[in-house]
Amino acid sequence: MEFKYKTKGTCSSEVILNLEGDTVQSVKFVGGCNGNTKGISALVAGMKADEVIRRCKGIRCGFKPTSCPDQLAAALLKAKEEQSQQERNH
Repeated sequence: MEFKYKTKGTCSSEVILNLEGDTVQSVKFVGGCNGNTKGISALVAGMKADEVIRRCKGIRCGFKPTSCPDQLAAALLKAKEEQSQQERNH
């Protein structure tokens, strides 16, 4: 399932992720620090969504209350919620 999430409070403007069940297949950030977001994307590919959320949620960027990894965790939480809703409706 492809999921798009508009980020809040970061240099990146969007996270596009693909989930297969509870496994992160791919992540792409639109904007942000190019090398860092590519690195995060490469590291989380193949990981369980809950593990990515556990590791990334709450990470801050400088004095900002959030970061690209924190926004990835938020995107995954939202995607999991949407997935559950779709499963309940079918």
